[in-house]
Amino acid sequence: MNWIPLTIVVVYISLLYLFTWLTRRLSRGGMIGYLLAGRNLPYWVVAPLLTGLAIGGASTIGVAEQAYNSGISAGWYNAAWAAGALLVGLVAAGRYRRMKVTTLPELFERHYNVSGRVIGVSGQLVLQLVITSLQYVAGGAILSSLLPDLITFQTGMLITAVAFVGITLIGGFWAAGLTNIINVILIYTGVLVGAWMAVGKIGGPAELIARLPAEHPGLDPGAIGTGLIIAWFVVMCTTVFSVQSIVQISFAARDESSARKGFILGGLLILPIGFISAMIGLAATVLHPGIIPTEALPRTVLSLSPLVAGLVLAGLWAADVSTASALLVGSATLVVGDIIKRFMAPNLGEREERIISRLAVLVLSILTYLLAVSVSGILKTLLIGLTLTTAYTLVTLMTIFLPRWCRKSHATWTLLMAMAALLCWLVSPPLREFFSSISLPHPIYFCWLVSIVTFLLVALLDKRKIEPITVKR
Repeated sequence: MNWIPLTIVVVYISLLYLFTWLTRRLSRGGMIGYLLAGRNLPYWVVAPLLTGLAIGGASTIGVAEQAYNSGISAGWYNAAWAAGALLVGLVAAGRYRRMKVTTLPELFERHYNVSGRVIGVSGQLVLQLVITSLQYVAGGAILSSLLPDLITFQTGMLITAVAFVGITLIGGFWAAGLTNIINVILIYTGVLVGAWMAVGKIGGPAELIARLPAEHPGLDPGAIGTGLIIAWFVVMCTTVFSVQSIVQISFAARDESSARKGFILGGLLILPIGFISAMIGLAATVLHPGIIPTEALPRTVLSLSPLVAGLVLAGLWAADVSTASALLVGSATLVVGDIIKRFMAPNLGEREERIISRLAVLVLSILTYLLAVSVSGILKTLLIGLTLTTAYTLVTLMTIFLPRWCRKSHATWTLLMAMAALLCWLVSPPLREFFSSISLPHPIYFCWLVSIVTFLLVALLDKRKIEPITVKR
């Protein structure tokens, strides 16, 4: 009987819609009001907005999926996310806020050229679409586990997509931030209770370890491989500086202090959740051997009491809602700001900007759903997609901190070569085998190498220096 957890999830989603509807007026205005919250988010909204973005399907269901086979070491994924958030808070969040841009591609055109903006927005959209699609995969796993006789995995993804889209269309970035306060509380409550109950059902941590298969790594913190753990930290510390949905949070902060404090607090909130989710994945290895790993977390919590299962599953859905909403807003900002307003209709009024922003959310949601039906392996897919951020991060940080080294063609060539490098990695087994042989098994290393070499060559060959960033304090 799954009607109790299903009821809890339905009530939770209904409350989110109600809260979103009540706060929609905060997003009045054009694109800035709707997609950047009028640049007025305080740190106590920035922190849960960042935390909710980070703790999505990959950080909960994806980590549990990985832990089902690799043990507690899967939790390092969230630790890497937390390290990246703290790094941005300490180094760059305040500077991002001072620049008063809406997207990184806008920054590229301002200091480099139009082609840098065009290539930049193309790559960013690919990144955003891939990450958003993974939230549908996680949502489909939750719903198909709730009612396996009524809802298939594919139908669950469709229902999830409809829920995400509705909340984002109504509320914009303000509602995403405020509802994430509720989401983060529910996420932590759900996974903590779920892990405690699942391990307790087995008989405690000692019994859990004793009943794991002999070949299972269990609580070995390095079981997933030092190379992969380092790759996660490299990927996430690269990603947080240059994925639109992340840096947009700092663009939307009330001031520099709010941006800095929000990212630091968010990093601390992100840190523990991966290891907690990994414990549920470990419990699933004992309680449900032979299942699809993606269902490790939702299947395990459904074996608990109906009330606990509903609470945990509502928390998992909260993770999906919080992540997907921010991602859709970020993607819409790219489409409206970098494509429509820049090249097609630069003189839109506030009302037209708002309508087009909502249409962009709707169209992008359809595209991400179509992509989601072909996704398998949440963490693997996510980490490959995030490899593209190497060039974005390199160009952005050099523009901010070392503009005298930057040349007019840097954005164009560094972005293009990083994209080409990832393509080569995907189609060339010998290349992957070579880097694996030197303990660098993830494409992030190859893309960083190509990005740095490209940047240095352009610095030598192109003599046209960029104008340094000037901002008013």
